[in-house]
Amino acid sequence: MSDDDNDNVDQGNMADEWAAAMEEQVTEESSEAGGEAAPIDLEDFGETGGAIPTGVEGRPDLDVILDIPVSISMEVGSTAITIRNLLQLNQGSVIELDRLAGEPLDVLVNGTLIAHGEVVVVNEKFGIRMTDVISPSERIKKLR
Repeated sequence: MSDDDNDNVDQGNMADEWAAAMEEQVTEESSEAGGEAAPIDLEDFGETGGAIPTGVEGRPDLDVILDIPVSISMEVGSTAITIRNLLQLNQGSVIELDRLAGEPLDVLVNGTLIAHGEVVVVNEKFGIRMTDVISPSERIKKLR
């Protein structure tokens, strides 16, 4: 058998092993989760739920969550490229994004859009000035 024949056999075996592993992973995930996750209605967490500590006048006590850290990031833009092009990137490469110059940046908290803003410099560090903040009700609608 030539080296090319060995490579083809190895590639075929590797593909079969990957397919089996992927199928096993899907089976494990569905059995662990008990099938597909059911959506949760945010109204279920109202005053009658009892799981949310309440403060004055039965309103949720937000002090409980105010010290939880969240990740905030600013997104200048994005694009999709092939793995071939990704592997060819080196110092000095330029990637074209889907935004125009001067267009507002997206401000994301834990991956959820909360505002738009513009870049500013404060004490020789970059910052962002919020130009448009999405209302809390709109943010909750996006979560559903």
